[in-house]
Amino acid sequence: MKRLSRLTVGAVTAGFALLVVAGGATTWLVARVADNTELVSHSLRVELALSHFRTLSEQAETARRGFLLEPDLRFTRTIEGIARDMGPALEELRSMVRDNPEQTALVGQLAAANREHMILIRRSMAQRRAAALPNAVPFSWDRTTQLIQTVRQLAATLSDAERTLLNERIERQRASQRVTYGVIALAALLLILVAAGTIWVTRRTLVALQQTGDQLARLNDDLEGAVRARTVDLQRANDEIQRFAYIVSHDLRSPLVNVMGFTSEMEATIRPLSELVDRAEEGGLAVSEDARLAVREDLPEAIGFIRASTQKMDRLINAILRLSREGRRILSPEPIDMTVLLSGIVGSSQHKLQDLGGEVRVSPLPSLVSDRVGLEQIFSNLIENALKYRAPDRAPVVEVRGWLEGERAIFEVADNGRGIDPKDHDRIFDLFRRSGTQDQPGEGIGLAHVRAMVYRLGGIISCRSALDAGATFRLSMRADLSDEGARAP
Repeated sequence: MKRLSRLTVGAVTAGFALLVVAGGATTWLVARVADNTELVSHSLRVELALSHFRTLSEQAETARRGFLLEPDLRFTRTIEGIARDMGPALEELRSMVRDNPEQTALVGQLAAANREHMILIRRSMAQRRAAALPNAVPFSWDRTTQLIQTVRQLAATLSDAERTLLNERIERQRASQRVTYGVIALAALLLILVAAGTIWVTRRTLVALQQTGDQLARLNDDLEGAVRARTVDLQRANDEIQRFAYIVSHDLRSPLVNVMGFTSEMEATIRPLSELVDRAEEGGLAVSEDARLAVREDLPEAIGFIRASTQKMDRLINAILRLSREGRRILSPEPIDMTVLLSGIVGSSQHKLQDLGGEVRVSPLPSLVSDRVGLEQIFSNLIENALKYRAPDRAPVVEVRGWLEGERAIFEVADNGRGIDPKDHDRIFDLFRRSGTQDQPGEGIGLAHVRAMVYRLGGIISCRSALDAGATFRLSMRADLSDEGARAP
């Protein structure tokens, strides 16, 4: 057992270390994704600013030509409004490309061409107002026509350069996503391995406890010395469980919380990425199918898988800790009227029984000197299971009966439910193991908890059942625990 404990600690510690590394890598990748997203967004903003400036320039030229054909004051107001907007538009564009010398130079040329263009627009309009230009203006020979072509060429050059940067940044984004998927898969695999290892070790420990319990079941009342010896063995095995639960509670939960936190952060990045793809598509940019699927389907699916796995692992850890806390509780033997105790349990289930049209029949039961809380948990779980796993074609009926055999009390809880396959009679008491159709909620800890509590009360539990023939759980426990006193593991 000590060797198993050392191996367990070593394996879990190694798993934690790998999870910490995976968490750090995930954090770094999230930062990379955020940086790349900002760069892609920057390229799109430059494209939008260029498009806005080019639109203003084209509108100015159109208004000029309209004024030359028909000198209307509305064209003049339009051009003056465009002239007011061009300054801020150029300044915004210049601030966006400030870190790129080549693009800064192109913006300077664009500003110079725009200034000359606006000067010629105002000059030609003044000439038209003074009737210095004929009504039929040869636009194809006009200097402003050449300037608007220059503006278009410079804007196209800037756009091409920014598109090249955008393609490079999108490729880096894809590379980061591929690495992210790899880290996610690795983290998920580590979570599965740690969970599987935890369950395997727990089952190994519980199998050892079951073997010890089976040996105790074969002893007679006159073998109290052997019973005490086996109780010592159970005590040692239970101590191992408590130490293991301590490791789980203090070492496993912390990296699990980190993974859940990082998963939430990654989930939060999906929306801006999806909005970015939407803006890119609305802006006429080509977005590959792989990138679209990665943002809208693959990444959310992978994050959902991680979240489901971490939530399941969190539930398993909580189940182990509940068993551990119950195992540390000090027993308090007291005289108990079992008939009254069972009547109270049945009374608390009356609402559910009325909904199901069911019935719980309690025969006169022997009184015990035992732990009240433990007995309430045992019989509450057994009756609740009988109602939960009822047969779909008949109302549930549960019978509780009991009698004394020497210094031991025998109880049976029988139902007319769906029954349990004989090959599963032993496994249903294992932690996290369930039998039959899994159409009811649960983590597979109820009967494991019942068996552990029966052991603490100096007893054993077994099952007789067949499919569609109901089930009978038989408990044999000490009728008087007062001679041993209250014991804690």
